[in-house]
Amino acid sequence: MRLQVINEYSDFTSRRIHCFALGASLVAKARPKKPFIPAERYETIRRLIISTLGGKTLSAKEISGEVGISEKDVYGHLEHIHKSVEREGGHLIVTPAECQDCGFVFKKRDRLTKPGKCPVCNGESITVPLFSVSG
Repeated sequence: MRLQVINEYSDFTSRRIHCFALGASLVAKARPKKPFIPAERYETIRRLIISTLGGKTLSAKEISGEVGISEKDVYGHLEHIHKSVEREGGHLIVTPAECQDCGFVFKKRDRLTKPGKCPVCNGESITVPLFSVSG
């Protein structure tokens, strides 16, 4: 029996492959995916991050583990938390990243993410910045 695939396409709910075997049409269907249901939260993510940082100094990876969101999302939320905490009279304290090879400290860096390379020695072993909230 010889099968010939003549049309293949996929969409978000199912995949179909149209095959013809000696004039008979065969259609294979995959089960539809279950819809994503987000975790139930009683606090906003930013308020949860602020309460997590209260009295602690954590990296973005540690924050993402405690809050349950990706590390990339944490950096986006921290930029907004910086503005909202200052409006309420507090401060987002950022302990800057530091090169482990030469000791260069990234004091003037505006971005909250970890730098890729050291501008002095071009080393890539850099500590991550740490965050805490005061006030």
